[in-house]
Amino acid sequence: MTHSRSEDAELSASEPRHAGAPTDNPADTKGHRGSAARDDGGAGDVAASSSLLDKRDHEDQAPESFTELVGQTHKAAVLDPTAEPVLTVSNLKMYFPVKSGGLVRRKVGDVQAVDGVSFEVPEGGSLGLVGESGCGKSTTGRLITRLYEPTGGSMMFQGKDLATLSQKEMLPLRREVQMIFQDPYSSLNPRHTVGTIVGTPLLVHNMVPKKQVLSRVQELLEVVGLNPEHYNRYPNEFSGGQRQRIGIARALALQPKVMVADEPVSALDVSIQAQVINLLQDIQHEFNVAFLFIAHDLAVVRHFCPEVAVMYLGKIVEIGDRESIYGRAHHPYTQALLSAVPDIKQAATGGRRERIRLEGDVPSPINPPSGCRFRTRCPIAQEICAKHEPPLLQIGKRHKVACHFPGELGKNPSEPLTARLLGVDNAGSPDPGASPSKDLVTKPGYDDTWFDLDKRSFGRA
Repeated sequence: MTHSRSEDAELSASEPRHAGAPTDNPADTKGHRGSAARDDGGAGDVAASSSLLDKRDHEDQAPESFTELVGQTHKAAVLDPTAEPVLTVSNLKMYFPVKSGGLVRRKVGDVQAVDGVSFEVPEGGSLGLVGESGCGKSTTGRLITRLYEPTGGSMMFQGKDLATLSQKEMLPLRREVQMIFQDPYSSLNPRHTVGTIVGTPLLVHNMVPKKQVLSRVQELLEVVGLNPEHYNRYPNEFSGGQRQRIGIARALALQPKVMVADEPVSALDVSIQAQVINLLQDIQHEFNVAFLFIAHDLAVVRHFCPEVAVMYLGKIVEIGDRESIYGRAHHPYTQALLSAVPDIKQAATGGRRERIRLEGDVPSPINPPSGCRFRTRCPIAQEICAKHEPPLLQIGKRHKVACHFPGELGKNPSEPLTARLLGVDNAGSPDPGASPSKDLVTKPGYDDTWFDLDKRSFGRA
């Protein structure tokens, strides 16, 4: 087991006591408070969110999917269109230099891991970031927490640009932006007790006097549904789901305003996934924490995130509210991702949708394709796709897509809708009679006007 870096030094303390989620081992709920269980003279009242595993043993037919499990106790998150953005990311870039071999190592290129990403995270809300492995999701999260130094762009938080701050200037802001790491095994120091892991940030940031650290650690463990008396145990004495709860307690310790959750449930089984997601929802409602939620599992993202952004090869290709992305996806890559999601109900009734299979491999981020980066695998690509990169065009009240031929599955236009906006003809060659639109500047958030795909012109709401 490896120790992931000095994550133990950047986090920590929660004020009010909160109804946490259950432990992963029902036998460990004795003595807990919160939604996990309560110690009432040995007879605990088990809350609904902590009885998911027990139901699997006592019900004739157990829930078969994550959606059914998590929906028993918590409804899907709801979008608040009036919420102000707590984090605004604009044109964010991260290029990793590629050096040549030999004695004199020269820069020969760049890995364009993140290239011009823009989005907003609403206060107390959540934005999901999805895409296949290597698309830049985790790199984006690490940029926001300043584990990486961005190559370009801005990340505005509380009137300050996180991208330009020095390490000293970042220190007071680190308590406001925390991260839940993907691997619950390697992200915890195996040589430290849980009390040290969760309590060290309290001392680093001078959150509480030294004499009060233990009591605060126990409060945090109780918040996330763990036995407060287990503060003196080591990580190897906990299950995977319990270790992830320890990581959540560490991230919650400083009561941050923004949490970057980097695939927090990918290493857990479905029933434990539901418990951890319910726990994160409870924390979000109790402490008004905003989440950038990075995941592969589209079912998890659909439940937890009212807004979703889809990344491909370092760029956002589609972003919008839950209904727009899952019900009316307009980008071929998003449609292919959704077609790959298994649907138990459709399989049982024989109405299984056809899988969209993309041909070819993902291009190298060192030398991405010209124009649209998805064109080498896109089934509807045409000549203009190789010559011009499609703008991230707003096509609805809360819906943007970067495609020359945007449309719902099977309804893509035969001619590029972006040609006139770019000042080119249908083949992508300059058109002397056309002038590029001034409304194509990609910026975070949404405008009151957008491009009407039917009228092929900009209109106002």
